[in-house]
This record gives sequence, C-alpha cells and structure tokens, in this order.
Amino acid sequence: MDDPTVTVSMEGDVATVTLNRPAARNALSKETADALIDRFESVADSDARCVVLEGAGPAFCAGGDIDAMLEGIDNDQPPAERVELVVSALHEAIRTVHSCPLPVVAKIDGPAFGAGAGLALACDLQVASTDGQIGFGFRRVGLASDSGVSYFLPRIVGPNKAKELLFTGDLLDAETAHELGLFTRVFDAETFESEVSALVDDIASGPTVALGHAKRLVNRSLDSSLEQALENEAAAQGVAFTTDDHEEGATAFVEKRDPEFKGQ
Repeated sequence: MDDPTVTVSMEGDVATVTLNRPAARNALSKETADALIDRFESVADSDARCVVLEGAGPAFCAGGDIDAMLEGIDNDQPPAERVELVVSALHEAIRTVHSCPLPVVAKIDGPAFGAGAGLALACDLQVASTDGQIGFGFRRVGLASDSGVSYFLPRIVGPNKAKELLFTGDLLDAETAHELGLFTRVFDAETFESEVSALVDDIASGPTVALGHAKRLVNRSLDSSLEQALENEAAAQGVAFTTDDHEEGATAFVEKRDPEFKGQ
C-alpha cells in the first residue's frame, strides 16, 4: 500500500506500531483493523522485545469509522452483515493485540475514544501524556460497547463504575483516568517522549521469555482458580528455568551487578 493505515518501525529492540489515519483521527475501519492484525503478527515473529502502539497526529484513536457506519445505513446493509464485516474484524484485532507474546505499551498523547479506548485497554500498559484522554462514548452514536470494553473496563474500575462510564460517555482527562487505573502512568507533555522511551527501553531490556510468560499468567488468571493459576505458574517457571536470561539473572544477583539480558 502506498499509504498504509498502520505502519511499523523498528528501533533497537522496540517495534512501534502506528495507526496512520491522522485526518480521520485514526478511526478504526475494517481495513485498519485488518492492517493492525497483520502488523502485530509480523512484530510477534520479529526480533522485537517490546511493542509500542501509538496514533499519528493529535489523537490515539477516535474509535469506529463513522463514515463507514453511515455508509452501511445509507445502503440498507443488514446489521448482521455490518457485524461480520466491521465488528468481527475489529474484535480479531483486539484479540491479536491482547494476545501478543511481547509486552505492548499503548502510548496515548490525545483522545482514546470508544473502540479506540478498547484498543488501548487491550494493551498491557496505558501510558499517557497530560494531554491524553479516554472515554467510552458508544452511546453518542447509539451503540452498545464493543472492542472488548465490556471485558476490560469492569475488571479495571469495577462493574458499577464501568456502567457509569458507558451510560454517560464521559471523556476523562489523564489525571482522572490515572486515578481510576485506566492509565498506568501519566507524564508531563513536555517530557512525554523521553519518559516513554526510557520506560519502553527498560521493558525491552528485560528477560523477554519470562516477561512473556508473566503476561500470559496475568491474562489467564482473570478466568482461573487459584489452583489453576499455581499450575500455570509452575509450568511457566519450568520454561523460564531453561533460558540463558535466568542463568544471567541469577549470576548477576550473586555477583551484585545489573544483569544483561539477551531476551533468550
């Protein structure tokens, strides 16, 4: 594509996936969702050790593509067909981002709205500037929630607060979102780029295999009993014990120095 809707760039061990529709505030069309899936699958098979997901221009992601919605209405497209063509693709993108074996950091420097908020929550960390915002305003276009919001949101803020945010469609500023746990960190707009880079570089320098298992363990714990979680942890440690990074970490600890993990 001459003008891809989603781009990927590599710098060292970090892959940056960029929603690249700034004129549309990075709205999620079917084409964008399909491209997002493709880019994340390619990153998962690369040498990257951490992924940053960002939006080009002043917005992280404004949600679903309203123009596409209106086109479906104007063409009397059956609702089931709209779900199959658009929502299903978007949901597959959410699954792909959430299940990426690498740590994924949502870099939010502007609004993450509706489906865009769901996409942000599908990431492992939501790091925002003081200009960042998040809202679940599906009601504004007469829709229920999608993009995993009904799964992620109540697990972060509780069911009653989740319903309030969906009922009102309020757009939350960075400080409020941080207080609710929707943003894991907030940095001043002037230092945002350098602060995010430092955080991401720190994650990318970690024991990649172990961090990947830690991510899966937390994700699976949401639907697991304690006994199952303990079994999952034992299996994960069995794998981690075989890595060079475990040997390096244990050796460095004894030698009282910082470990130099290689990601394997």
